[in-house]
Amino acid sequence: MIRNILLVGLGGGLGSIARYLCQRWFTIHYPQHFPWGTFAVNISGCLLIGIFWGLSFRSFNANEHWKLFLMTGICGGFTTFSAFTLESVALIKDHKTGLFFLYAAGSVLIGITATYAGMKMIRP
Repeated sequence: MIRNILLVGLGGGLGSIARYLCQRWFTIHYPQHFPWGTFAVNISGCLLIGIFWGLSFRSFNANEHWKLFLMTGICGGFTTFSAFTLESVALIKDHKTGLFFLYAAGSVLIGITATYAGMKMIRP
């Protein structure tokens, strides 16, 4: 258990550093109002988790440590959006279309509402 926690923590730290550097680069080079850094992180994180997921069946399917380090750690630290999309695809693949729409719409709408509510709670 401790080893798993350390793998997730190390991967998460590396992913968070990569996210910061990526967002910083976009902020410097594209200072428009559109959040290009977050957009790029979310899309590239989705691509990465898809690649790691695919590799997990080819290269390291018996090694949960790689999955924890790469998918939960690095991708989770880089962007939780990648985990959201992976779980969404899993619901679609399992033919749970209703749950997919509930999860996707609920995550976005309730997430935005919760963020706004939290902001209002602190600064009315």
